[in-house]
Amino acid sequence: MKRVFLILMAATLALAAACTPTSETGSSGSAYRIRNADKVQLRMLDSVNALRQAAEAPQVQLNAQLNAAAATHSRDMSVQNRPWHFGSDGSSPLDRVARTGYVGEVQGENISETYENELQTLTAWMEDASTRAVILDPKATNMGFSWFQEANGKIWWTMVMAN
Repeated sequence: MKRVFLILMAATLALAAACTPTSETGSSGSAYRIRNADKVQLRMLDSVNALRQAAEAPQVQLNAQLNAAAATHSRDMSVQNRPWHFGSDGSSPLDRVARTGYVGEVQGENISETYENELQTLTAWMEDASTRAVILDPKATNMGFSWFQEANGKIWWTMVMAN
């Protein structure tokens, strides 16, 4: 566990330069604006694989189809204005992944509604047994990760693990 903490601390320092807090007017207070959006998925992949390595689980790879399913769900949660695993059309994570053409088995989906950056979100997921189990599932070989950020700064995160 000490090793996982040290890895998360190192990743926190690396991500500090990647997300810039900006003040928002209104009830949201301070919100993170994601810079270098094209690198967010790679930073998350590196962080997840570091955690998986510490847990002696095999590494995962980003998968474009799973990324698409995650992106679709992140935007849809924003439209619904609630974090939950079902789409506005009643779709489940299995349905959304199947629609992308991915033929593997979904191991799990993590979601979040927050004003925090991806590393803070990953840290929160690692503190909960059920979302940690999805991240560290040794059967997972592929990961999809995406987000949707609203104009007010709120970020809707989705991670899909599959094999």
